[in-house]
Amino acid sequence: SNVFRDRSMYMQQKSGKCTAGFSQNTYYRFMQNPHINWFSLTILLAERIVNGHLKDLTSDQRADCFVFDDSLYSRTGYKKTELAAKVFDHVSMTYKKGFRMMIMDWTDGSSFVPIASSLLSSKNDQNVIGTTKKIDKRTIAAKRRIMARSKGTDVVIQLL
Repeated sequence: SNVFRDRSMYMQQKSGKCTAGFSQNTYYRFMQNPHINWFSLTILLAERIVNGHLKDLTSDQRADCFVFDDSLYSRTGYKKTELAAKVFDHVSMTYKKGFRMMIMDWTDGSSFVPIASSLLSSKNDQNVIGTTKKIDKRTIAAKRRIMARSKGTDVVIQLL
């Protein structure tokens, strides 16, 4: 709910608007946990929302579909951001520093639910301007980094 309230956990607790049954430290430890598979979590959450709540509200005659969007995610503090790259912006027809953000959404024509997303860097090492780390290839983070360096069409298949 922090995203929708546009406030940090600290500010929500300070203003008295946070009624969570856990502490601020628990929240921040959860958000910083490297062992949580956020990719899988968002997909499972979207599946529960669509199949558990939205399907009953609409007609069976509506066509369901997935929507993919490839947008620019500009990043100003790019020098210390891992895998930040020079990305071509098709709107302004210039190169900008940041990422391409591939998003997969579900819609039935009246409802719209984001399912998964992936930040894409450049496959070309000359375009990558951010730092790169050597990590264990068996981890979730390594799989996301490999996905970030993949082609956009390959990422669409992985998101599906």
